[in-house]
Amino acid sequence: MSALTIAARFAVLALLSGLAACSILPKAEPLQVYLLPSQASAPSRAAAVTWSLRINQPQASQALNSARIAVLPAGNLISSYAGSRWSDPAPRLLRNHLLNAFQADGRVAALSSDDDNLQADFALGGELQAFQSEYQGNAVNIVLRLQARLVDSRSQRIIASQRFEVRQAVDSQQVPAVVNAFGQANDRLAAQVLQWTLVQANQAAQPKNQ
Repeated sequence: MSALTIAARFAVLALLSGLAACSILPKAEPLQVYLLPSQASAPSRAAAVTWSLRINQPQASQALNSARIAVLPAGNLISSYAGSRWSDPAPRLLRNHLLNAFQADGRVAALSSDDDNLQADFALGGELQAFQSEYQGNAVNIVLRLQARLVDSRSQRIIASQRFEVRQAVDSQQVPAVVNAFGQANDRLAAQVLQWTLVQANQAAQPKNQ
């Protein structure tokens, strides 16, 4: 093999190495990860209850059981905001939001979640049916829908079931504004679920306390 041929091969290898080092693919945009905002609430002045409660993650479809920030841009088309994610999948976000609301309220002192796997008198769960923003023309609304179930943990009997739906207007189409509106909607939903749970569980616990 001549010296000229060897030199040519080295030149080709050097060229290929240079091309490999220079990617022609565009750089990926940095991923923005959002926590679900929450407005602090004052503790209740009502008396504490005597029963315990476990809050479970609600079941959800594959589209909602994700950390993607879901959006319905038109009709039945479901998508997500590019480059933006929640810190946790939507069912876990809602479960934690409910848990924080009960803790802040203070009337249910014996609280746990399905992560703890502790025995409790009642279990709160259900199905998360909507956790998304929806576009209607230029208007954007956050839509949350939860089919809640309260279950007697010992008998596994459903004590009560209730559908909750919250719609929250968004004042901008920018993702930070959408995230803030999600927080407001979840605060409203948590307040409704909390009051409903207290009423239903107190009624179910009355015979035990007599």
